[in-house]
Amino acid sequence: MSSSFFESSSIINYSPEFYERKKIQSFEEIDFGNTQFVNWLNTYGLNFQKEFREVIQTNKLDDFLIKLISEKNHLNKVIELEDVLFVSIRVLKTDKPQIDSEQMFYIVSDEFVWSIQEKPGDYFGWIRERLELNRGIVRKKKADYLLFLLLESIVENYQETFQKLAEFNDDSLGPLNIKPTPEFTALVENRKKELFSFKKAAFGLRDTVVKLEKIEIEDFETKYYSELKEQTNNLLNDIDFELQELESNLNLIFSIQGHRLNEVMKILTIFSVIFIPLTFLAGIYGMNFENMPELKTQNGYFILLAVMALISIISIWIVSKKKWF
Repeated sequence: MSSSFFESSSIINYSPEFYERKKIQSFEEIDFGNTQFVNWLNTYGLNFQKEFREVIQTNKLDDFLIKLISEKNHLNKVIELEDVLFVSIRVLKTDKPQIDSEQMFYIVSDEFVWSIQEKPGDYFGWIRERLELNRGIVRKKKADYLLFLLLESIVENYQETFQKLAEFNDDSLGPLNIKPTPEFTALVENRKKELFSFKKAAFGLRDTVVKLEKIEIEDFETKYYSELKEQTNNLLNDIDFELQELESNLNLIFSIQGHRLNEVMKILTIFSVIFIPLTFLAGIYGMNFENMPELKTQNGYFILLAVMALISIISIWIVSKKKWF
């Protein structure tokens, strides 16, 4: 199992003048106490509980971390321990058509970040590139700034994915494409489900950022997280705006359906206005009574047809004058 843990883990050591990225071969290579560098250990998988315990005990970290990492289905948490910060968030996986989620843990101090991800693959490639090429100020900063970049990368991924979905849905769900059909309504409802997933994840991330703003660990800078909170608020506002648009689309669909139903009912009513009197007359003279003088009239049939025609003309004239059609 340890070999699998080493294969699933990598470590980056960096300082303003130094950078090294390597695969791990033994627990001795994981030295969070080395203050010459900032250490970023990244592990894919949550099933290495024995190895997690070994790393924690070897580096003399708070034993409570063992319990925290072993728990499943964490809520978003920010817990201050002795000289160590534990952050737990559930993150959306957007690299596949079907949006999924995964658990992430971050264990942070002045000089190291240990990121643990439930599933392989992440959005942190640009951070690794900046570290390797010494771009920007990341190698001049401590681990608190690295944690900020990791969380910012998640927020930016949410924003990019949201924009792509918004552009796609503008084409398929825009005002010009609104159709009062079950298929269109199903598309709108599916989009709303996606947006609610994004909103839930963004809310959780914003709560985590707000908690990070308030921590009081020595030498841990919290100023970075104000900007991150603003980004998550903007994302939430964008999601709410699109939800309102989709709700408006649904209301428009119901309005179109109601209008069509009214048109049908109007036409049926007009036909009823014209034909009910005719049906009444036909019903009277269709009765088989002996004593009906009109039945004996020589031109009674033609007179009745003329009366019916006159009633029809008058009915149509009244409907037309009232502008019912």
